[in-house]
Amino acid sequence: MNANFEELLISPEFVANPYPLLRRLREEEPVYWSDAIGGWLLTRYDDILVSFRQTAHFSNENRLGKAVEYLPPERRANFKPFEDHYATKGLLHSDPPDHTRLRALVTKEFTVTIVEKMRPRIQQVVDGLLDAAEEKGEMDVVPDLAAALPVAVIAEIMGVPPAERHLIRKWTDDILRFQGVNKPSEEDLSRAQNALLELRPYIKGMIAERRRQPRGDLMSKLVAAESDGQRLSEAELINTCVTLFTAGHETTLSLISNMIYTLLANAEQFQSLHDNPALLESAIEESLRYESPVSRQSRLMKMDTELAGKKLKKGEIVFQMLNAANRDPAHFTDPDKFDIQRTKNRHIAFGHGIHFCVGAALSRTEAFIAVGTALKRFPNFRLVDDRPDWDVSKRNSRVLRSLSVKL
Repeated sequence: MNANFEELLISPEFVANPYPLLRRLREEEPVYWSDAIGGWLLTRYDDILVSFRQTAHFSNENRLGKAVEYLPPERRANFKPFEDHYATKGLLHSDPPDHTRLRALVTKEFTVTIVEKMRPRIQQVVDGLLDAAEEKGEMDVVPDLAAALPVAVIAEIMGVPPAERHLIRKWTDDILRFQGVNKPSEEDLSRAQNALLELRPYIKGMIAERRRQPRGDLMSKLVAAESDGQRLSEAELINTCVTLFTAGHETTLSLISNMIYTLLANAEQFQSLHDNPALLESAIEESLRYESPVSRQSRLMKMDTELAGKKLKKGEIVFQMLNAANRDPAHFTDPDKFDIQRTKNRHIAFGHGIHFCVGAALSRTEAFIAVGTALKRFPNFRLVDDRPDWDVSKRNSRVLRSLSVKL
């Protein structure tokens, strides 16, 4: 690979359409060191499974804090709050046994049984959003449905008042923007740090309020666990809450908007789903595979190891390119085809093993209700513009900036 290839890997064009380059990497150099990105890129399904399973080598601890290490010392010093946040262990920034303890506290609040009880409320929110869209006769799917729904749901779960929910999306958007490369711009790092400096005190305020007056929300339950002393420290609680707010909406936002776009851009598949609504669950799984909401995740090498003949050294960053793994022809027949009746579809869009996404059931349920209801109410759904408007500022997420549709 040459310098031009490296430039392409950090270009907006790659974010907009990564699949040709990912295919080339998977075929020619599936474990590839990128100077431009600042880490190893894994593009084969089987290699990425290894990196999920071998947590002793591929670590979650402080993997995001590494993003400032490329800066000269005098400029890196400006990002001490950023480094301090990611040096703290939390749900997504820890390995066993800490991860096991933290995950156990959160997982029980996102079981299939708990999520099923939330269906009526999710349906109510979706109906309200679609009522507003119907009055206009058109909709921008991203802000009007795909973003509004998961933000409302996670905010309600955590106990954020409706009037303050717009803040959560702004903060989490700014936090996500630096992720996906190990050499982000100082502008992106500053935005993330500023968001953390606002979100962390907001969460501390919620914690203090729940200590005084517990409620039935998830924040109250986590505060009760923190008060236990041995289960959750305040630092871990804050870090984990940042993760819940961030991951609690972005993946579902991507799934809903990507799914609606891909269905409308593939008329035959859209018609199949219209004729047979029982295919909706299968269509969700195919959307997760075909346009994986989380396009890449990072891991920090805890010790030297070898993978596919390459020597990965302690301290280096590895990027699991999930969007490449989910189009690996070794595991998926005709992987670049969107097929909602696909039968062999063991995608890893939600991760794998101990780091499988705790919110997967909630995300799938929100997508099922949002997309299913929208297609039922608006069978003549159509795109205003066939060209997708991918948000090229986000490398970690496969997400549209806007998606205008006529109803």
